[in-house]
Amino acid sequence: MKKMIPTAMASALVLSGCSLPGLSGPSEQTIRIATLDTIESEIWGYTLSHMIEHYTDLETELVTNLGSTMVLHQAMMQEEVDITATRYTGTDIAGVLNYEDITDPDEAMEIVQQEFEEKFDQTWAESYGFDNSYTVSVTEEFAEREGIEHVDDLEPFADELNFGVDNAWVNRSGDGYAAFTETHFAFGDVYPMAIGLVYEAAASGNMDAVLGYSSDGRIAAYDLTVLEDDFFPPYDASPVVRNEVLDDHPEIEEILAKLSDTVTTEDMQEMNYMGDVELVGPSTIARDFLEEHNYFEDGEDE
Repeated sequence: MKKMIPTAMASALVLSGCSLPGLSGPSEQTIRIATLDTIESEIWGYTLSHMIEHYTDLETELVTNLGSTMVLHQAMMQEEVDITATRYTGTDIAGVLNYEDITDPDEAMEIVQQEFEEKFDQTWAESYGFDNSYTVSVTEEFAEREGIEHVDDLEPFADELNFGVDNAWVNRSGDGYAAFTETHFAFGDVYPMAIGLVYEAAASGNMDAVLGYSSDGRIAAYDLTVLEDDFFPPYDASPVVRNEVLDDHPEIEEILAKLSDTVTTEDMQEMNYMGDVELVGPSTIARDFLEEHNYFEDGEDE
């Protein structure tokens, strides 16, 4: 039976150097998979879990709800986990690697793959096929009434707009709010909040503009319009694995290859919608995806 470790205190524990609670410790037959606290990350955590347990004799252990990419990175560096289910090129380029002004997706992928191999002894796998970029959205009604298509079209209104944003984005270096204001403009009031609340806040009129994610199914659910922009770097999604784990279990690399370039951003929106709006469990979403794409042709998952 797979173990899922809910870790409300995980962020603080990892950053302080303490072990994550409930983990069984390193085991040659148990692969520990870490996820962020988003339905998207959990879907891919379960996807990897189902695939590994189906195609190998290994067991898996999920460590969920890690609060940020930096926490995931520290958990990998301290060998608390073996795989991070979702890492995003732009996030790690700006946060972990401290690169600036990388806007080409191919260049971004080349940088993270090379740097993670050389600096951290980790393999950054090819993308699942979708990107989860930061996006600025407004209601369809507002966009149509004022003819707004690009983020820059908000500038004449900016002083009077309430801007709801992801908690993690406000203080980010490189691609956070401070950098945004240097190249664009400042909003009248900025309200950090949990990412799950920003879409409803816009739809209800409590926020005039919100920062969300391009692959989030709630964009369509709440009739929001995603604005074009030239600020955010690419955020292609991939798993990252410690090379020591791949040396011991090279079959995992074959599994990652099976999952590369399989899902579009629109596909991911639908999967996220199922989880966030229809409240389907991430394990079920993952299994349905794998069965639909014939990954279990030889029978039920073991």
